[in-house]
Amino acid sequence: MTKRYEKNDLPVGQVRRYLEPGPIVLVSSAWEGKTNIMTLGWQTVMEFTPSLVGCMISSGNHSFQMIRNSRECVINLPTTKLTDTVVGIGNTSGAEIDKFTEFGLTAEDAHEVGAPLIRECHASFECRLHDGALVEKYNFFIFEVVKAHVTASPKHPETLHYTGDGVFMVSGKIISRRSQFRPEML
Repeated sequence: MTKRYEKNDLPVGQVRRYLEPGPIVLVSSAWEGKTNIMTLGWQTVMEFTPSLVGCMISSGNHSFQMIRNSRECVINLPTTKLTDTVVGIGNTSGAEIDKFTEFGLTAEDAHEVGAPLIRECHASFECRLHDGALVEKYNFFIFEVVKAHVTASPKHPETLHYTGDGVFMVSGKIISRRSQFRPEML
């Protein structure tokens, strides 16, 4: 029998604790000879083919204008080994410091975009702006992943998931239901 839960009221401003769409990522950008990295937790897969990812980037963030002007970025997936780096990047401004230097990260040339990959991250996804219609109103960028780079091992890395108030969850154990999977239901 499935357990039934008694539920309590929750302030609507805290629903993100339960609905964050995915792991924390580091978004790297480049514009007019400068690079930057930002910590981002508001992204979601929107389509498989073409591979579309939506990102909400605050207009107050230094990366916003760089990405808006260049129309590209790299979404880098850090593991839990970079937790303090992720927090440090999120607590500083690229307008004031070079985050690659400050946090000891290696900028690596991308193949399809001008923004750099972060070598220390498990995966890097080169992105170009696919649809900017929601940028002005909601700061919501829809990117197409044009090139993907992923470390072979581990297949399922431990990633960070932000729940608000400086608290992260770590990705959990893997549960497979491949024998029951029906791709046509996606």
